[in-house]
Amino acid sequence: MTAADSAPRTARVLTGYRPEDGFMAVELDPPPGEYVWHDEHAEQQEQRYGPGAGYHQWLAVDARDGAVWFGDIDWRAPSEDLGSQLPGLPRRALGDGAVPASGIMVQLLGHLAHDEQRGCSWRFFTAEELHALALRILPAVQRLVDSIHRIGPGDELEWSAEAATAWDDIEQAATHTFDPSGDLRWPRLRTTPIPAWRVEVGAFLAMNPGLCDPSWGLATDAELNAYADYSPESGYGGVPGRMCRAADRQIEDGFTFYGHRAALYAYRAQACGDRVPTDARVWLETTEAGRGTWEAAKPPGATLADVPDCVLAALAEGFQNSAHEEGLVLTGLDAHLRRLRAEERSAVDQQLVREAEEVERLENMLKDFRAARNRTVTRILAWSDGRSDGEIARLASMPDDYVSDWRARLTDEQTAATPATRRAPRPSVDRGDGPGP
Repeated sequence: MTAADSAPRTARVLTGYRPEDGFMAVELDPPPGEYVWHDEHAEQQEQRYGPGAGYHQWLAVDARDGAVWFGDIDWRAPSEDLGSQLPGLPRRALGDGAVPASGIMVQLLGHLAHDEQRGCSWRFFTAEELHALALRILPAVQRLVDSIHRIGPGDELEWSAEAATAWDDIEQAATHTFDPSGDLRWPRLRTTPIPAWRVEVGAFLAMNPGLCDPSWGLATDAELNAYADYSPESGYGGVPGRMCRAADRQIEDGFTFYGHRAALYAYRAQACGDRVPTDARVWLETTEAGRGTWEAAKPPGATLADVPDCVLAALAEGFQNSAHEEGLVLTGLDAHLRRLRAEERSAVDQQLVREAEEVERLENMLKDFRAARNRTVTRILAWSDGRSDGEIARLASMPDDYVSDWRARLTDEQTAATPATRRAPRPSVDRGDGPGP
């Protein structure tokens, strides 16, 4: 059991933010009235509101465990510092995208009111009023905590259609009004049904089983996450968008989909039955059973680089069967084995490059030595000192016929020389393209 599993998930106001605690954790500091005003006739925008008009009070909700608390910001700080003074991100800034890793979201409270008699006025709340508001929204917070998707061993959060609807109810309940006498009124907390335009991806998969990809059943977390993160320039993204694009289908406009990752993880869990999805690389490389299975299955006298597809498939089947005996299903196994084989084959490619470079270096060196040897043979032949072709050939480590042919060529060159020069014949200098092994 993980810490996330054992943590309480009951909507509650945190200790230190309750009257019985003396509001020991609350330090509200609203601006004095003289700093909060609105002049609609001011020519410059920055002169229309007093410096305290940007003051905010907030409610924070931890979607992981249901904790609720409240506070305010420093009205003297620049408006761009708002984010750094909040314990989490405002829900409106998130849209229907990812939930913050901390799970903490903020509802900023409005303070401005306007009517014909009083004009613009600001109403800041006391700790007692903020506590009363926090108590009012607890049922909606509980609904959010109970319905938000929790994914993987780390319980990563993802919006569900019901959780998003519950937050709408929180936002509505935190929007105050005044009665004719000027007394503060909070709306009654609603429990709004999930609207039809909010659709769970899991329900979409159930309605369109023919569009589902069976490979999801053995996909890794990273592969499922990447599939869920599909984001085209236009049209629907996420799982439904990618499914329909692959099938050349189109979704009717006007829907918002929730639980993309949760739906894929649920599909995989159903495909795995009572076995636990486990990353193949992690199992093969870090567990004793995986390492033992790998050593026992290694092709004798060969590496994966030499293994054809049929043998690779047989290896994958053997690994999967071994994992099944432990109550596991290996995810991403085929891709992992193909990646390992590709890496080994890439290493062989690099070995060939190095060998080719060495051969080229040695061949160039041999060419230089052969040219030098040929020049030396030519020089000795020019001496005509009575040595036979066989003697010279043995010195040069070459066949006798090569030397005989060479001597004949030199003799022909000397005969063709002009007799009138009456000079001793000059031996030709061979640049390496003469006879020679």
